[in-house]
Amino acid sequence: MHKYTFVFFLLSIVQFVQANDTLPLPELEQFQLQPAANGWQELISYEGKFRLLVPGTVQLKTDSITTEIGNLAYHTFVYQPEEKTADNLLYLLSYCDYPINTVHSDSTELVSEFFDATVETAVTSVHGVLLYNDELFLKKYPGRIWRIDYLDGKAVIKNRAFLVNSRFYSLRTISLKEKNLNPSSDQFFESFHILD
Repeated sequence: MHKYTFVFFLLSIVQFVQANDTLPLPELEQFQLQPAANGWQELISYEGKFRLLVPGTVQLKTDSITTEIGNLAYHTFVYQPEEKTADNLLYLLSYCDYPINTVHSDSTELVSEFFDATVETAVTSVHGVLLYNDELFLKKYPGRIWRIDYLDGKAVIKNRAFLVNSRFYSLRTISLKEKNLNPSSDQFFESFHILD
């Protein structure tokens, strides 16, 4: 089922690490940032139908990706701390809607293949090593949690992904290996909720 997976990591990481501070925000995507505890902010996206805690102001980029199943809009929210002592180097959330009749969270067998291919693509796209991989659920929706050893052991990419009907959500943090067990990653991942 590789035709359903994309190089989410390369698109997200490369575009935002190399981008400047003047990325245009798409006019159609509306989101809010509201103050939360510990200096974090709550990101609410009504189009994305989620809410999430982030350590600072996010940037948003929407790309059109041509695939075997058509053109897909790929939305990425990113926060990159300026402090060199920060727990994580990047915080990313991406989502993408798949066309009807391609992949759906109700299709048990297809979902398992979809996530297997997603994890494999994520690992190979950054020339990493898979450290951990397991199933995960968000309410009734299937997901996957995995970690990648990145940059020849210098960094770790933590991942959580969910399939909500035909919408794919991917959350990632990237940290130096010595900081990969940090409370900021946990807070980021655990704060993700789908809006009804």
